[in-house]
Amino acid sequence: MAEGTTVRAESYLAPETLVQLAPFTLRAKMIVEGVMSGMHRSPYQGMAVEFAEHRQYVAGDDPKHLDWKVYARTDKLYIKQYQQETNLDVIVMIDASASMGYGSLEVKQGWGGTTASGRMLRWTKFDHATALATAVAHLCLGQQDRIGLAVFADDILALVARSSAQDQWRRIVNALRVMPVESGTDLRKVADKVLGKVQNRALFIIISDFFEDEENVRQMLARFKHRRHDVLLVNTLDREEMRFGFRDPTPFEGLEGEGRLRVDPRAIREGYLAALRRHLDAVSSHARAFGFDEVRVDTHESVGPPLAYVLARRGAMLKRSGVI
Repeated sequence: MAEGTTVRAESYLAPETLVQLAPFTLRAKMIVEGVMSGMHRSPYQGMAVEFAEHRQYVAGDDPKHLDWKVYARTDKLYIKQYQQETNLDVIVMIDASASMGYGSLEVKQGWGGTTASGRMLRWTKFDHATALATAVAHLCLGQQDRIGLAVFADDILALVARSSAQDQWRRIVNALRVMPVESGTDLRKVADKVLGKVQNRALFIIISDFFEDEENVRQMLARFKHRRHDVLLVNTLDREEMRFGFRDPTPFEGLEGEGRLRVDPRAIREGYLAALRRHLDAVSSHARAFGFDEVRVDTHESVGPPLAYVLARRGAMLKRSGVI
């Protein structure tokens, strides 16, 4: 796969995904600080889209914003104030550590490809992350939101600056399809570096298998919470990792330098699944503790349904809380 190869949308964004996501919008839980007219609430008040509150009229105010109904009831002049609607900044962070190069499914028909699938000849977790990122980019650009990309392992590997240009998804795919999937993971270090480059509040979508120490995951999330960002964790796992259906004695190799060990899968299956459940539950618990969303995805399934699920869940929660 040559770096200069033309990127076709249909190779990275399946038509069924577009249909599955069409009814949904991506909303921020926090009040955002946007740069142009969009669909999210801003902390800055002005004469814009959505009514917020009244304030007493002072000399110099534009009379067209006077509320004459209030005047009729109180004999006092009040100005209508509105919430400005602004754009959301979305930053997709994708894990390109070596464990994301695992896959047990054959490469999907018509897939545009990544370095990971080209090497493994399998649909890897990183391929699934690329498909997820493309779907999110399409959704954001349809809302006129700015979207950017940070690819990481034990450091930041690539950055795509935030933009609302309609071909931004193409820049994102171009960065991901040639990305080497190797090295270890350092979530705390990466969080510090990414946050150092983001001054305004944003929604971070972190796509990873989160195969790192649970305390490191917690500390990473604490950094985002401290900076008052919104976070959605997309825990991306291969079906064989979740079910561990291996039967024959075979060598298992740690993809991030853990070495190789020959084991009987049937002998360790119960203990493995129990340890995996504890780890996944811990990641989910940490996300909830900070008020963040988390969704688990199976790489053998389409990217559309889990994204639609979390978008619907966020929308319902925000509607109940009065944010939208």
